[in-house]
Amino acid sequence: MKQNLLEKMRKGERLAFGQQLLLIFQLSIPAIMAQISSIVMQYIDASMVGQLGAKDSASIGLVSSSTWLMGGLCSAASIGFTVQIAQRIGAGEERRARNIMRQGLFAVLLFSGLLFLAGAGMSVFLPRWLGGEEEICKNASRYFFVYALSLPAIQMNNAAGGMLQCSGNMRLPSVLHIFMCILDVIFNSVLIFPARKMSLFGLEFFCPGAGLGVAGAALGTALAEIFVASLMLYFLLVKSPMLHLRKGEKTRFIREDFRRAVKIAVPVGFEQVVMCGAQIMSTKIVAPLGTVAIAANSFSVTAESLCYMPGYGIGTAATTLIGQSIGAGRKDMTRRLGWLTTGLGMAVMAGSGVLLYAFAPYMIGILSPDEAIRTLGTKVLRIEAFAEPMYAASIVASGVFRGAGDTLIPSCMNFFSMWAVRIPLGAFLAPRFGLEGVWIAMCLELCVRGILFLFRLAGKRWHQGTEGKRKSA
Repeated sequence: MKQNLLEKMRKGERLAFGQQLLLIFQLSIPAIMAQISSIVMQYIDASMVGQLGAKDSASIGLVSSSTWLMGGLCSAASIGFTVQIAQRIGAGEERRARNIMRQGLFAVLLFSGLLFLAGAGMSVFLPRWLGGEEEICKNASRYFFVYALSLPAIQMNNAAGGMLQCSGNMRLPSVLHIFMCILDVIFNSVLIFPARKMSLFGLEFFCPGAGLGVAGAALGTALAEIFVASLMLYFLLVKSPMLHLRKGEKTRFIREDFRRAVKIAVPVGFEQVVMCGAQIMSTKIVAPLGTVAIAANSFSVTAESLCYMPGYGIGTAATTLIGQSIGAGRKDMTRRLGWLTTGLGMAVMAGSGVLLYAFAPYMIGILSPDEAIRTLGTKVLRIEAFAEPMYAASIVASGVFRGAGDTLIPSCMNFFSMWAVRIPLGAFLAPRFGLEGVWIAMCLELCVRGILFLFRLAGKRWHQGTEGKRKSA
């Protein structure tokens, strides 16, 4: 039914309101599951390392914003090609979409290799630059080094999954990401802890272990990424009905495709640098507050991220829908789908905000047995719960704009909200209210950001000048 509705949209047939809403749900739910699975992996790493102690937890928390920056740059590199694939499929130009796919995979693999070299080179001095205490810097450096080694696999996983999603196949990437979580549990339990006896459902058994600690957490996740990236590429290049490799189709490196990919990707990359640079600066603001604050901040970010993953899933679906509707020339439907997806995201994340406030002690309790970390983490999570609906507005609207190829202005809005609101306010409040002050600044900034994105969505410029065949509603 999902493919039928997408095909109707591409052919210019009318979709009733209920059909549009159904299509959004069908595309969003698998994307939400994929996003949640990625956060579950962070939960797995954090909760397993949390059993080793507060110092080991803080060592991962210290460099977590830097790993997000590297992962965000990989995502930005992919988006320039995945958006074009969605628009070409919407326009019925599947051969051109396949050529863009092949160009894109080559380009992003090269880009991830450069990121790997940069990350490996900075891993030695990064924790000290971030203001970490000497006792946690060594483990933080090891964790970041292993993460940098895995960047090519992360990039291929991201690119291949995004290309499958933009073709309308949301389910398969979701299933593979859930499988990656299972692999992550297995690899982490073997690599983090030493060999030991375990009990499950009353049965005692021996579990082998390497006892690598923090480095084992990074290595376990890296192995899971490598395995699933291989599967993702197989299903993209061999099994995808629209995008699989065909005999006789040679890759043509088209300058216009690269130019447009760069035009879309550079603002997104700039946005990632801005956002993660601000996160790194926030880490520097939090670092003087002590090991407990660093660990509580890291765990709280991981716990809260479970609540906004539905927004990112709906935003991913919005990118596919908007890209294909624009490619098909359905600009009338483009605006309706933009508001429908954004409204749905705000409603879902309003509900998740209520749950976050109610279950904050349990969510942070899963991640750490330390009572001081639990108490502080619960306080800051309940502050953040009030920002969830407006945060959803910025997340989903950003996905809408990306589907239209409109990335520059949203990136500038993110730059303003992070560096003109969150960082100055956080630096002002942290010495006065501790970690709670940092999270009050975050809550206020997310509300400002959501308002900015809603104003942008209400205008018309974000979908003007886009490509696609003109069809009537």
